Amino acid sequence: MNLSSQRKMAASVLGVGSSRVWIDPEEADEVAQAVTREDIRGLIEEGHIRKKRGQGQSRGRARRSSERRRKRMGTGHGRRSGAKGARDPSKRRWVNRVRAQRKFLRERRDAEDIDRSTYRRFYRLSKGGAYPDVHHLRNALVAEGHLEEE
Repeated sequence: MNLSSQRKMAASVLGVGSSRVWIDPEEADEVAQAVTREDIRGLIEEGHIRKKRGQGQSRGRARRSSERRRKRMGTGHGRRSGAKGARDPSKRRWVNRVRAQRKFLRERRDAEDIDRSTYRRFYRLSKGGAYPDVHHLRNALVAEGHLEEE
């Protein structure tokens, strides 16, 4: 029994592709009698025609690979495309560096290891990029006698 026209009509009514239309094989005769969209709607209400679930796309492999990336696997030179600055922008590096230095200076000032004027001077030097990291900033404070070595 050819139900292709009914299947097409049902697909249109249900808003899916014709491959996702299920027609009850025991009610095929009744479905074959349906000639209008209204007939198809009635059969859908009776449950003789149904919409099948769509085919999903598994995220299992994606989850596994993202878990591996979290463990820093598969992130070597061969996997990288784009410039060095595209993956780790120089501005972001600068922001992180300056924030760390400012936090260090703030802690030293609050602990009263350095006075306000020293704090301001080294704050400005840090902003100007005088120190590549907190270690060098600390060494500069030690060299000027504001901090003692640990």
